[in-house]
Amino acid sequence: MGFFEKIFGSYSDKEIKRITPILKKIEDLAPQYENLTDEELRGKTQEFKDRLEKGETLDDLLPEAYAVVREASSRPHVLNMRHFPVQLMGGIVMHQGRIAEMRTGEGKTLVATLPAYLNALEGKGVHVVTVNDYLAQRDSQWMGEVFRFLGLTVGCILNNMDNEDRRAAYACDITYGTNNEYGFDYLRDNMVVRKESMVQRELHFAIIDEVDSVLIDEARTPLIISGSGSKSTDLYRVADLFVKQLKKGRILNEEEAMNPLLREELQEEGDFVLDEKAKSVVLTQEGVEKAEKFFSVENLSDPENLELQHHINNALKANYNMHLDKDYVIAEGEIVIVDEFTGRMMPGRRYSDGLHQAIEAKENVQVRRESKTLATITFQNYFNRYKKKSGMTGTAKTEEEEFRNIYGMDVVEIPTNRPVQRKDMQDVVYRTEAGKFRAVVKDIMEAYEKGQPVLVGTVTIDKSEELSKLLKREGIKHQVLNAKYHAQEAEIVALAGQMNAVTIATNMAGRGTDIKLGEGVAEIGGLKIIGTERHESRRIDNQLRGRSGRQGDPGESRFYISLEDDLMRLFGAEKTMKLVDAMGMSEDDPIEAGMLTKAIENAQKKVEGNNFAIRKHLLEYDQVMNEQREIIYGERRRVLYGEDLRDSIIAMIRQVVERCVNTHISDEQLPEEWDMTSFSEHFATIIPVGKVNIKDEALVQMTKDKLKENLTKLGEQLYAMKEKEIGEAERMRELERVIMLRVIDQKWMDHIDEMDRMRQGIGLHAYAQRDPLMEYKFVSYDMFEELSNNIQEDTLKILYRIRIQTEVKREEVQQPMFTNKDDSAVKQPKKRSDEKVGRNDPCPCGSGKKYKHCCGR
Repeated sequence: MGFFEKIFGSYSDKEIKRITPILKKIEDLAPQYENLTDEELRGKTQEFKDRLEKGETLDDLLPEAYAVVREASSRPHVLNMRHFPVQLMGGIVMHQGRIAEMRTGEGKTLVATLPAYLNALEGKGVHVVTVNDYLAQRDSQWMGEVFRFLGLTVGCILNNMDNEDRRAAYACDITYGTNNEYGFDYLRDNMVVRKESMVQRELHFAIIDEVDSVLIDEARTPLIISGSGSKSTDLYRVADLFVKQLKKGRILNEEEAMNPLLREELQEEGDFVLDEKAKSVVLTQEGVEKAEKFFSVENLSDPENLELQHHINNALKANYNMHLDKDYVIAEGEIVIVDEFTGRMMPGRRYSDGLHQAIEAKENVQVRRESKTLATITFQNYFNRYKKKSGMTGTAKTEEEEFRNIYGMDVVEIPTNRPVQRKDMQDVVYRTEAGKFRAVVKDIMEAYEKGQPVLVGTVTIDKSEELSKLLKREGIKHQVLNAKYHAQEAEIVALAGQMNAVTIATNMAGRGTDIKLGEGVAEIGGLKIIGTERHESRRIDNQLRGRSGRQGDPGESRFYISLEDDLMRLFGAEKTMKLVDAMGMSEDDPIEAGMLTKAIENAQKKVEGNNFAIRKHLLEYDQVMNEQREIIYGERRRVLYGEDLRDSIIAMIRQVVERCVNTHISDEQLPEEWDMTSFSEHFATIIPVGKVNIKDEALVQMTKDKLKENLTKLGEQLYAMKEKEIGEAERMRELERVIMLRVIDQKWMDHIDEMDRMRQGIGLHAYAQRDPLMEYKFVSYDMFEELSNNIQEDTLKILYRIRIQTEVKREEVQQPMFTNKDDSAVKQPKKRSDEKVGRNDPCPCGSGKKYKHCCGR
């Protein structure tokens, strides 16, 4: 605690004081509500709804509503659980759209019933967000007892549900589900061709459990709905074969080359250089030459070889940056991503841009075709769409700046119901990993012999399995909890506090499930937590520690560290290692942790800062796409809900005429100078007017505005003829709606791909002393304007040319718009037959620009 906090109190202390009067009102109502019958208590729900109708606010109702939930929950035939005062505090904070930081075991699941009930009274739906299906189902049934008793409906969204069940669950007053399911349903709802097919209502209020996991840890992985692409997968296997033959190298003069005063040329050895800090891997000049020879291309950097470069880069990442049983696992012949922070598997999620296929090739499983992105959104942007959102977690304070900046949510630390009794011991540091693990096993054995339960946290799956082998060798019975055994997660964690229990867990550590101490355990020290490595984030360390010492239970925690751990190896252990070597310490001698504590914390802060910068950077780019997505989805919903689009179509005709005339005819030209041939050729592809022929005598009288007026009238007449040909007005309106939705979807999918490709290349602008983000914004604005124009033109092209016999059947309309053409032949890299174009040479396309500013960009 800082100097000023000691004198004036922390931010959370002030906020707790501010809500104390509300807490007192709830407490004062308790005796009155205890005397109500079940029916009278249940009747309060309708009373509150009526009062809202008459103009009272949720804030007005809060003390009474919370007192009602507390009383209902405490009745033996409902939950037989009574909210503690600190739980009421947490509920108040969450209703205010903030994050309640509550220690593990403080009963956050019960806390959520308070703001969920209060906000559900508005009838617009409340979404409670959990980190997995098991918790969604458990909490909807368990906490649902309170809501159902009080006359509210409760639904649950699960992965295997069909649309009808989803729609019914979303129609409930309170709906439980995972962040993935909510996000994917939002994207799917914005792809339907009939409003009846949508499942979600408006995004009103979200209560996010483990809010740091959902909004921080998973913020870098977007949700993507994709369709099968048409490209062959052979090049992934060929690129994988090539990179497996390469030799890892290094930069020999990195410090000198990075010094602008020395201006030394980079000297490398080997075929590729791996930077573990930056998580990047690149070919050296020698590696590039090997690639050109292997793939028979003259120059790997030529624009026509961009796709080949992309495949090689992905193969390098897959083989040397991505690790089995750390970043992903193989389950039933498929590559499944493991969340780096929670340690949980993420089924259905795939790395984008071909990286997933590169990993499939590396692990020799079936390589799926590279998918085409149909819709995508980040959790940052999805949850910011809610009118109000709140969160709860045991660990949010270290990321408060990010919560404030990106989500507009502050963090309030809620006091514990009982004082924390857990002892957090000083870290023990060893020279080598082997020495560290021997010490960990020895500590576990000592606890095991006296019956004290132990929960051991590991950073990766392979480390958890390595430790498991060591314990088996010593004959110590134990359970392993990692992404491979996630199905037994709740069961394993529930028993982790029993006598003699030894549980090894990755940092998933059974979040959401209480570890209750077995009989006699409190007397021998409670649950012992052993961390086998510091995590990149202090927050994850705190989560592991927090598994022990719930509700005033005794407990202890200690981290074991080695100078060979990734965090220490990459962030500043070199000098320490030299010092330890000079002291002649053996593998099994512990090093005084005091001298390293500061270094460890600085390393963690450095990584946290770096990760925040990456997420902020991604958000800045995604914000551009998000603004465009909101416009497109808004337009789409207007079409989806619009009863009559005829006025919109007529407006399109006017705009297309205006644009076409302005493109081909300038204000300075005289009518006899107009190039009507090229204008007619372009215009007739959109509106089938035939050749626009203006006689010489009429041309003298013609003005640009008159031409626009005549063509608009002609376009409208042709459209009226088309309506007459189709027959029923209702049929024409349906065709307009379906065609416009199809065109919007197809053009939006193409736009997503083009924006992605443009973004990959935009970084090159940094070399020209230009801000890549600003360049991205400028270019994306132009691209979006082009998208809007293309939607208008393609909609008109199809509507003018549609024939009644080609009318699409109702059931077919709902299918995704794809053609899966099999490109089974191996796509060979192109060889250059003409002379190589220099980057500063005039562009061969004839634009007059330099090649690097035009086609070579």
